[in-house]
Amino acid sequence: MSVCGNWIDEAQRFAPTLKPLRFGGADRAALLEQAGPFDLIVCSYGLLQSEGERLAEVAWQTIVADEAQAFKNALTKRSQAMMRLRGAFRMITTGTPIENHLGELWNLFRFINPGLLGSLETFNRRFAIPIEQAKDASARQRLRQLLRPFILRRLKSEVLSELPARTEITLQIELSSGERALYEALRRQAIERLEEASEAHPGQQRMQILAEIMRLRRACCHPRLALPDSELPSAKLEAFAEIVDELLDNRHKALVFSQFVDHLKLIRDHLDAHGIRYQYLDGSTAEAQRRAAVAAFQAGEGELFLISLRAGGAGLNLTAADYVIHMDPWWNPAVEDQASDRAHRIGQERPVTIYRLVAQDTIEERILQLHAGKRDLADGLLAGTEDGGRLSYADMLALVLGRGAGE
Repeated sequence: MSVCGNWIDEAQRFAPTLKPLRFGGADRAALLEQAGPFDLIVCSYGLLQSEGERLAEVAWQTIVADEAQAFKNALTKRSQAMMRLRGAFRMITTGTPIENHLGELWNLFRFINPGLLGSLETFNRRFAIPIEQAKDASARQRLRQLLRPFILRRLKSEVLSELPARTEITLQIELSSGERALYEALRRQAIERLEEASEAHPGQQRMQILAEIMRLRRACCHPRLALPDSELPSAKLEAFAEIVDELLDNRHKALVFSQFVDHLKLIRDHLDAHGIRYQYLDGSTAEAQRRAAVAAFQAGEGELFLISLRAGGAGLNLTAADYVIHMDPWWNPAVEDQASDRAHRIGQERPVTIYRLVAQDTIEERILQLHAGKRDLADGLLAGTEDGGRLSYADMLALVLGRGAGE
């Protein structure tokens, strides 16, 4: 929703001949009926999903889908609503055309150029399986040539050379002996449960291993995220506190990202106890509150901005911060990169430092090992380098067992 407000602001700034209108409120039908030439209707994906039939009745001249990774999954209602829209010209913008696998790219092209990549079955046979599983260089080259006329790719380093330096630092956090014992106990429990489920349906096995991985990842953040009654202190929270103290002493401001809202709650408790001012948003934050929090932070109200990764990793301009702290690694580095770009973007005048806090000798370290493959999957098609592949059950099992993915 915050992106909608940005679009209206930027349209008024750069295209004053257009009349930007926000699709929402009680008069949605009237707004569409009265829309005319030079009207720019700005709609969130959430409203598109609920008002899809009404929007599909309009013959649009142009449809622009920003942050198009929002409908990358062909099976979702959001994607189905997008495909029903009628438009003479269609384009998408995204910083992450491939987050996990090539099927996402197929679905995006199904919207902007239907039929180019054939049916999903054909696409999987010709491209996805050879590229992701067999590492077929010729299939990768054929797909790249097919897509090239329809993709304009611009790296930040190419078009934003005026941006200040960006430094990324991974901090290895050593767990306490108590945390280590808890983590190992949870890991062994996970192995036992997976062995018990070894004869189950593959779909059930996948659900089980995802649940076990989630439990281990949460334990890496704070013992209480795995065992609510635990009184063990969190080494990661202690490291975070040290970083924050140093930043505040030197008059820096930081964005703090976590994918777990209850992790952010524990961080908020710490900040409240120490009288540290901050702004906050997660997926439940109303749009008006989001915009107010962003404006307040940009105006100097608060030294930190706590943000849930998936709710605030895109569409926000937070250049008042010159530090970014990722409290836990996400599966795909592109999502983290987009979140970091909330600070490292046009308007930033200071060097930006990005910290990633990673629990040493845990599943978090092995997730970082997967990041390189995820980056390569996108770069292999868009820039011609080698590619990665889809995360398999064997890869996920290796995360739990303590081996590097693919071993």
